[in-house]
Amino acid sequence: PVRLTTPHNSPRYTFAHFSASKTPTTPFPRGPRQSYSLTHSQSMQQQKKMDAPLSSLLLFSVFVFFVSVCAAAESTATVQPHAIDSFNLSLIQNVGSCSYTVDISTSCSSPVYTRDQISISFGDAYGNQIYAPRIDDPASKAFERCSSDTFQISGPCAYQICYVYLYRSGPDGWKPGTVKIYGYNSKAATFNYNTYIPGDLWYGFNFCGNAAASVSSRRIPGWFVFVILWLFGSAVL
Repeated sequence: PVRLTTPHNSPRYTFAHFSASKTPTTPFPRGPRQSYSLTHSQSMQQQKKMDAPLSSLLLFSVFVFFVSVCAAAESTATVQPHAIDSFNLSLIQNVGSCSYTVDISTSCSSPVYTRDQISISFGDAYGNQIYAPRIDDPASKAFERCSSDTFQISGPCAYQICYVYLYRSGPDGWKPGTVKIYGYNSKAATFNYNTYIPGDLWYGFNFCGNAAASVSSRRIPGWFVFVILWLFGSAVL
């Protein structure tokens, strides 16, 4: 028999056998996976860069909107009462009868008391006018300094109260603080005077022609605006 021998310097080969029913245990190549992760990260950064201008524009639009609302509320709050030479009391109607609660505060810088004759008229934008010719009463110590007086006044049924005028006649003088009017068909309307009422003139406010103005003359709190902006910015960014 012939025996075949392999020289010592001949190359040796090792073969690995894989079963057809098993998956090779060789790990996934690192090179392509790392390349894919880098590409995905770059695309996310590019997407953020593309979204940044839109988010900033949206946030700026919301900021401008709230600043405009605050400016409108501020302009309404700083409106001063004005005098009118003639006040048409012929608009008073006797159709219907509703009760109104009127709270009038007197400033602490007003005279200690007043003997002046004081009248009030208020109404809505549809010609419904309520008029009380004399609400003063020195015997009851009405309109004393740092006081608040409440009156029940009956008159035509009005919608949202949007104007009020006070009339004073006498030598003492009087400085009201605020006038608040409550009605059945009207939200509470607050008018800030904080100034002396001129003698023998109707003196007050008329917001009926300004639909955007708030009759109550209340400002939007600044903290509320900043909270809204912060929440919106957090959601967008």
